[in-house]
Amino acid sequence: MATDKAEIELEDDFVAEDSEEAAEAAVEVAKTNLTKRRIIDNYLEERRLQKQLADYDFDL
Repeated sequence: MATDKAEIELEDDFVAEDSEEAAEAAVEVAKTNLTKRRIIDNYLEERRLQKQLADYDFDL
């Protein structure tokens, strides 16, 4: 059992190091995804406004 506990401690240390690196990588991915989402939202808003303008009856 002493061997099992030592292995678990090694795994915990390894996971802790990975989680720090993964957190830094996750921040970069989140920023990239947020930027992409904003670009898509802006594009969809522009299309919606262009459609409203095209549908607007100027003969009022």
